[in-house]
Amino acid sequence: MDRIGNRFPGAGKVVAAAIVAVVLLYSCLTVVPAGHVGVMDFFGRVSDRVLSPGINVVGPGTRVILFSVQTREMKESAAVPTSEGLVVSLDVSLLYRLRPAEAARVYRTIGRRYEAVVVEPQLRSVIRDVTAEYEAKFLYSASRELVAQNMFKHVERLVSSRGVEAEQVLLRAVQLPQLLTTAIQEKLQAEQQAQRMRFVLDRERQEAERKRVEGQGIADFQSIVARGISPELLKWKAIEVAHELSKSPNTKVVILGDKSGLPIILTDK
Repeated sequence: MDRIGNRFPGAGKVVAAAIVAVVLLYSCLTVVPAGHVGVMDFFGRVSDRVLSPGINVVGPGTRVILFSVQTREMKESAAVPTSEGLVVSLDVSLLYRLRPAEAARVYRTIGRRYEAVVVEPQLRSVIRDVTAEYEAKFLYSASRELVAQNMFKHVERLVSSRGVEAEQVLLRAVQLPQLLTTAIQEKLQAEQQAQRMRFVLDRERQEAERKRVEGQGIADFQSIVARGISPELLKWKAIEVAHELSKSPNTKVVILGDKSGLPIILTDK
């Protein structure tokens, strides 16, 4: 360095200045990872400009606070009363995310622990308030989706003004008192049994109707046939039979004119 300094006067100062410049430039660069935004805090003064993911240039001495803007899940388990006063256990999940443009305001007004300060208490309150509006059977049946949608509407309204976007509320599990669960299951079984009996009765009624129609058809046929048979027709048919038999080579005696008017056939074996 002494030789360089002797040959190039002032070179040492230039190198030192370059090193200082590189250090300062490096300290002014910050990297915001994907799915995050950065909030600039310069000794307590928070900038409204939010840093996007990637390499960003900030002023010396500026501290960058990272906030995740990815969708996150908050799980909550609670024992809450229904409208009948029964206590049920619910496992609820809230999907939410921080609005990127609201990160600076959230940091300034709430802080980095905004989830514990705002989101979690509001979710607990909503679970209790909404569940109290419904009977326990709504939580056990397909109507539970309506309960989850109602919870979502309440949570969305409460956290939206605080810079948080609610995406969905899910009822993961519902545990009712054992006596109530048994009663509901027995009721469902009774309803299924009643539906099965209605099906059996409908089928029997249809079978009875089919047999009635069939019997009526047979009766109508017999009535028509009976009306078409007269003594004269019977005599005529008997004469036809006697005539046909008389053509047979077998020995026989045909006597016409008994009391009924029908021929008598005697065979000689």
